[in-house]
Amino acid sequence: MKKVLSLSMAVMLTAAVLPACSSSGSSSSGSSAQPSASSNVKKEPTKFSMVLPTTVSTGYHTRVPDINKDKWVLKLEELTNMDVDLKVLEDSKFGLMFAGNDIPDVVGSIGGPGSKSMSGSVENGVFMPLDDLLNKYAPNLMKQIPKAAWDTVSYQGKIYAVPEFLSNPSRRGTYIRTDLLEKAGLQPPKTVDDFLNVLRAFKKMGVEQPYQMRENFKYADVILGAFDVLPYKDQFELVNGQVVPKFFDVENMEKALTVYKTMYDEGLISKEFATISSSDFGKSIESGKAGSWSQNGSGLPGYRTKIQQAVPGSKVDIIPSPQGPEGKGGYFYYSPVIRSFFINKNVKPEKAADIIKMFDWMVTPEAETFFSVGIEGDTFTKDSSGAINYKFPKTAEETDEEGWRSGTLWAVHDSTYNKMRLQLDDNGKATLKAFNDVLSKEGLSGIGFYPELSTFSKYPDLAAPQPDVGPKVVVDHMIKMIYGKEPITDWPKVIEEYKSKGGNEIIKEATDRWNKKEGAVLINK
Repeated sequence: MKKVLSLSMAVMLTAAVLPACSSSGSSSSGSSAQPSASSNVKKEPTKFSMVLPTTVSTGYHTRVPDINKDKWVLKLEELTNMDVDLKVLEDSKFGLMFAGNDIPDVVGSIGGPGSKSMSGSVENGVFMPLDDLLNKYAPNLMKQIPKAAWDTVSYQGKIYAVPEFLSNPSRRGTYIRTDLLEKAGLQPPKTVDDFLNVLRAFKKMGVEQPYQMRENFKYADVILGAFDVLPYKDQFELVNGQVVPKFFDVENMEKALTVYKTMYDEGLISKEFATISSSDFGKSIESGKAGSWSQNGSGLPGYRTKIQQAVPGSKVDIIPSPQGPEGKGGYFYYSPVIRSFFINKNVKPEKAADIIKMFDWMVTPEAETFFSVGIEGDTFTKDSSGAINYKFPKTAEETDEEGWRSGTLWAVHDSTYNKMRLQLDDNGKATLKAFNDVLSKEGLSGIGFYPELSTFSKYPDLAAPQPDVGPKVVVDHMIKMIYGKEPITDWPKVIEEYKSKGGNEIIKEATDRWNKKEGAVLINK
């Protein structure tokens, strides 16, 4: 984007000895698009390749014949004076990319440097440390990104990635069809018993999925949260001097599994709950077949739009999660990092600097406007007072497109929620209210490790394959117990099996790193 600088501005920039493209002012793109103050000549776009990570095989990007000709990608290139060869790749396929040694200039990953998908690439020197580049070219990033996020993307004291970060780690909530709740004449459930009674009422009303489950308990963990036994990689706790997984709490784990088995036996969850894919999970909810489910709070506007389209008159809200007997409830606190963006060590310094400037621009007001509401004259206009009139998506396809622009494509920003977008309509304001009034008051802290414990790679069946999916050994037994193929009272045997198959080594490493303060992080508010 070409901008003409006044002489006075040029003098100010020169006097301050600042790079012309690092201004944090709201009118500057903060990217390599900024022209030289002296020549006012726009440089040629910087060419680079980048992989954006995803966890799903569906969505807007899969329907675009050539993602590099997508209008949002083209506009991003214009705004930043970059020429990107973009590819969207499922996180689970990164191993093939590294094995083939066909590594782009920028690799985005779910999680941080030690994540499973990165295949030890940071430790093996595939990517460059970014400290000097960030200090020189990224004043906005250095100011806005929390220390906890920088710590998460660091390895051996050096920063190796630019993170998509969270300012608030509590971002997952319990959804409910409020219209069904009102029809049943019930109040939002406060306890696990209340929750079961609501689901029973939904079943009597003919709701196909009173509570929508999903394979591996992913986004189906409301009961595990109520008993504080989430089996995730950041859900370790200190017990009697040892750092152990929370599912070692036999009493509460057995109580949680008993509740799930009740839900299964009474038809409050699908009989095929263990094999419901992410796409089937989404389709069921969006078609109005689910009464309650668990999902990120930022998804409320999209769910309201899609379900209203399928079931006119429907109402969807986020409610306080049901609490267990100890007064706990909700979901895990997320790591402060959602995605991380690494720069290949073979990228030349000038190109690396331009890439850092692009990421720095992404946290400016200009970038926030583009990613949040799009292009002026196309998806939004401004009235005489400067207020934004946004063309809200009306169909599922339009909602997916908005999600692509404001989510996947917006590599670096505060992902807690999109405040600008949410302030523009009632659904968005309801989402902000849910974050402020509900999600901020619940959630489960835990100990996590960045980089991950080395013993996880040694014993993959004992490691969480994703941040919110439990180890295979543990999940397999949970499923069998809910199906009635194993007694729930055998949970102590599951713990002993976990220990015997490598869990004792995991616990030893976790405890040692906690005691030595080596990448062991207590994730809480």
